[in-house]
Amino acid sequence: MSRSPSFFDRIFRAFRYRDFRLMWIGACVSTIGTFVQQFAQSWLIYDLTKDPFYLGLDLFLGQLPIMMFSLFGGVFADRLDRQKLLLASQYIQMACAFTLAALFVLHAVQVWHILTLSFVVGVGQSFGGPAYSALLPSLVDAEDLSNAIAMNSIQFNLARIVGPTIGGLAYTTLGATWCFTLNGLSYIAVIVSLFIIRVKFVPAKSSEPVLKSMKEGLRFIRHRDGMTALVILAFCTTLFGFSLNGFLPVFVREIFHRGPETYTVLLVSSGAGSVCGALAVAASEKMKGQGRLTLLILVVLGIIIAGFAVSRWLPLSCVLMFLAGTAMMASASFMLSLAQLMTTDAMRGRVMSVYNLAFRAGIPLGALVLGKMIPVFGVSKALSGTGLALMGVSFYFLLANRDSTFQPASRLKERV
Repeated sequence: MSRSPSFFDRIFRAFRYRDFRLMWIGACVSTIGTFVQQFAQSWLIYDLTKDPFYLGLDLFLGQLPIMMFSLFGGVFADRLDRQKLLLASQYIQMACAFTLAALFVLHAVQVWHILTLSFVVGVGQSFGGPAYSALLPSLVDAEDLSNAIAMNSIQFNLARIVGPTIGGLAYTTLGATWCFTLNGLSYIAVIVSLFIIRVKFVPAKSSEPVLKSMKEGLRFIRHRDGMTALVILAFCTTLFGFSLNGFLPVFVREIFHRGPETYTVLLVSSGAGSVCGALAVAASEKMKGQGRLTLLILVVLGIIIAGFAVSRWLPLSCVLMFLAGTAMMASASFMLSLAQLMTTDAMRGRVMSVYNLAFRAGIPLGALVLGKMIPVFGVSKALSGTGLALMGVSFYFLLANRDSTFQPASRLKERV
């Protein structure tokens, strides 16, 4: 009689696969470097301009190329070697990090330099993102895909804890130059892992025009039950629910009247919550009603965001950041898992590029709108509004679910 797997075994079952372990380690090191730079970059932009609009503009320019080019990136992810496409993306991002470090060494950096390099990094990510999303399912068996997605979320959020901590220490003791240099060096880890892994997927040769391939991906989404609703929900989730972290410097300065140390504490609280959310998803087994559960989590997230917006007590704000991180990561992991399970490997690059476009497009658009609303309404009222809007959207989908608007995603997951 075989014994049932332990809680620990269920959480880490994706680590049984060699290639997944290698990619996980490489991606974790690289993501830590990204958050080290993001810490210094956000703080410096607000310090240089004293205008929250530039924080939103930086986030917007970093995501704009993803909105412009990720559909093309999805086509190339289905046609080209996904490893090589990812390597090209890493080289571009590494070059940008070292360029920014050099500008600081020369004391020549200006805000427009930072904004321009954010855009170039976004170009690299617009092609690397679909390739990575399409590559991940080929590293594990289908029954462990949900766990691999959750474990990938864990590495991202471990980096959210470690990155800002290192970033805060490096920024206060060594200066911004070292934050950007450390990020550049971190890309070496993921580049090495990409050279080592063995990928099973071999793209089929195609002479089909790129635009026609793109249209096939969009047609696939339209005809796949529940996929269109999932894409719309992903966009609304990030539009209203994921701009909180980008405006933490404003809360730290204007509400709590403190410096980088408090900013670090809030970021680490959010990251710790995200790790807990991802661990909960990783430990969960296949379940019915996953779409409905996701919507309930998003309703709670809206309440938490509104609560953080009106909080004036730092310990409570830290707790709310922890809970927000938990809800963000659990909902994002569940939605991504549903999207991956609803597509085929031949269409995966294109379908995931559309999903990722919707998911990531909401972040810069929400940041840009918040950046304009904060000077008019104040940071607390503006953020409260986004939390209430997220609650409204989630309640709409919950009500629509009675008519099976979102339910097909769960039913399809059971059939896959």
